[in-house]
This record gives sequence, C-alpha cells and structure tokens, in this order.
Amino acid sequence: MNAAQHLRGDPDKPREECGVCGVFGHPEAANFAYLMLYALQHRGQEAAGIVSSDAGIIHAHKGEGHVADVFDKDTLEDLPGTIAIGHVRYSTTGASHARNAAPFLGKGPDGGWVAVAHNGNMVNATPLRAGLEARGVAFESTTDSEGMMHAIRLADGPTFADRVVAGLAPCQGAYSLAIMSESALVAARDPNGFRPLCLGKIRDGAYAIASESCAFDLIGAEYVRDIEPGEVLVIDASGLRSLRPFTAPRQSMCIFEFIYFSRPDSMVFGTSVQAVRKELGRQLAWE
Repeated sequence: MNAAQHLRGDPDKPREECGVCGVFGHPEAANFAYLMLYALQHRGQEAAGIVSSDAGIIHAHKGEGHVADVFDKDTLEDLPGTIAIGHVRYSTTGASHARNAAPFLGKGPDGGWVAVAHNGNMVNATPLRAGLEARGVAFESTTDSEGMMHAIRLADGPTFADRVVAGLAPCQGAYSLAIMSESALVAARDPNGFRPLCLGKIRDGAYAIASESCAFDLIGAEYVRDIEPGEVLVIDASGLRSLRPFTAPRQSMCIFEFIYFSRPDSMVFGTSVQAVRKELGRQLAWE
C-alpha cells in the first residue's frame, strides 16, 4: 500500500489497530494463541491467523473472518508445536482480501523461517517496499507488515536477534511486533512506544506476549510487564534476553488506547485502562 493509495482513502488500506500475540515453550502454543486472539477480537474482526513451530517444522493457518470462524478443532490440531504467534486484523469499511491476513511468513537466504505479526502503521512503508522490490522481492499483499517481514528475513547478522534488529533499523512509525523463527519468539516495540505490547508468564517456564494483558487471563498467564519502547525482547531456550538498540527523543503513547481501542480490563502502558477511563470521567465532571 503506497502513500497515494492511503491518501485516496482506498477501502483496502491497512489499519493500525490490530492485535498480536505469541507463546513460547508450551505444548499447547497454538491453542493458547487462539484463546489470546479470542480475547483480542475487539482489536480486529476482518481476519485472523496463527503460525506455529514444531521442532523446527513451521505450520500456518489464516483467513478472513472472526477468530472462531477461522479456527476450529481440526485447524488447531494442524498447528502443533511449542512456539506460536497470532494476529487479528482491524476491520475496514470496504473490501478485504485474504492475502492481507497475517502473520506473514517467509524464508531467509539461509533457509530459516521468519513470521511476523504487526500492530501499527509504518510511515516509510512506500520507500521500504520500493527498496525491497528493487532487490527482487515479490509482495503478495498490500500491507506494510509484509515489508517488515521481508526486511527482517533478508537482513544480515550472525543470530536471529541480530537480523531482527538490522531489519527493523530502517523502519519508521508505529510497530508492536510478535516475531518468530523455528526456535525463538521475539517481541519488539518502536522507540516512541505508540502501540502497546506486554509480557506474560505461563506456568512451567513458558512465556506469552500480547497487545493487551486481557489476553493472558484465558490462558492462566501472569502479567509481568510492558515491553519497553525501543526494546527487542528475545525468548528462546536460553531464557529471556532484552536488547535496547533503538531510542527516541520522546515517547508518544496513543491516547486512544485508553479512550477507545483497549478493553477496560487490560493493563496498557503499565496502567489500568478502566482506572484511566474513570479518572477521565472525573476530570470531565470537574471541568
């Protein structure tokens, strides 16, 4: 999707308010991702998808519609593994296309898989896409999220974390990301912290990430903390590793998360959404 299309108001333009989630280290990773997407359904009703890794073998399923329509018992059984990421896409007012459903999945030059689920809106999506197309990349969708996936899978670096950082370096705008390889889960948030993303801990040493903490309730996970602006959190067999490669002059959290987008029972930007809404009402009454 280029800037001209966006300004014309094309009905298939991507929206920034989606929902992402991820699970690492649990044998029911895809089922847990499904439950978290169900809890995040308010963030996107157009399409849903899950990608899982089963001992290095990648499985994926995505489609248009609500989470309960896209997935059933059979499709979830076809998503085995201990790592999974999921995505719900925001509704648009016009036509939608299955090709724009996320997560986006691709192979790097070394044959390794990369899957990306994105909540946000890239302001330099057009030049990023043009640069990738000049390198011979063929896009299947009109979303900026696919461009981020290609940037990561084609990036140089000795480790998956290094390639994620290198791929994200040219990306400008809002992004809260669940990124997956065959053996690792990565959570990343833009330096300004526009969109929320948080970390949860599941029993038996497993971890989860989600756009909102309400997603943790259905899987029995405990909210630990927010992913910090500019942080790249790597979760793999060695545990958790936090990288801080990106900084910004100031943080710019989206106020509409508190006013409209998020569920009232969520912790967003480290604060209770319901508490903020009550305080907004109290201040309004005084004014």
